[in-house]
Amino acid sequence: MENFVKQLQAYKGEETFNPWADYDAICDIGPEAPAIRANNLLRYLTLRRNAKYLFIAEGLGYQGGHFSGMAMTSERILLGFHPTVSPEVVLGEWNYQRTSNPSSQLLNKKQREEGFNEPTATVMWGQLAQHGLSPFQSILWNIFPFHPYKAGKVLTNRTPSKAELDIGIVYAKMLLGLVPDMEVIAIGQKAAGTLAKYGVACNTVPHPSMGGANKFKAAIKTIFNV
Repeated sequence: MENFVKQLQAYKGEETFNPWADYDAICDIGPEAPAIRANNLLRYLTLRRNAKYLFIAEGLGYQGGHFSGMAMTSERILLGFHPTVSPEVVLGEWNYQRTSNPSSQLLNKKQREEGFNEPTATVMWGQLAQHGLSPFQSILWNIFPFHPYKAGKVLTNRTPSKAELDIGIVYAKMLLGLVPDMEVIAIGQKAAGTLAKYGVACNTVPHPSMGGANKFKAAIKTIFNV
């Protein structure tokens, strides 16, 4: 797991933020921010060495993994400000720390007080709980595991390019090698298409963003209530 995180840290890409290696002097709380996020990810994966399910979405979002270091997991969850998801389901007993800068003018009042919140994270963690899936039996990931953003605007999201998806599959296969025999569930067509292209079998559900939350929930119910 440590070597896997180190390989993630080594990645450099244009218009891409690597949360486990990159430091943003404006939006990060300090130079220690990347190390906090890397430690979060290592803890997250270590707790899930025997996971049964791998949910793979598209790319890290600025409201989620950019600051938490974990896919579909918001900083607000880790800081204990989320109304329905507790920090302990993510990392157990842990030294939870924020990495976004509460003094940054790019953050709104709520973000400065409680950290970033991501709608996809709320839906995803809610579905794990609703279907009785142990949080330590499921790994949340992205087919492009880094945060792609629009030119010059780090607090935005963009769709990963074809080249980035081809890069991302390498890390997905590494993760499948570290935690073998997981059932793979692709969230959205970008993840599903890339996994199919490289011969990785998976179920596919719609992405919950852009008004697709109900379709996502219905598809998840179909998979786990059969």
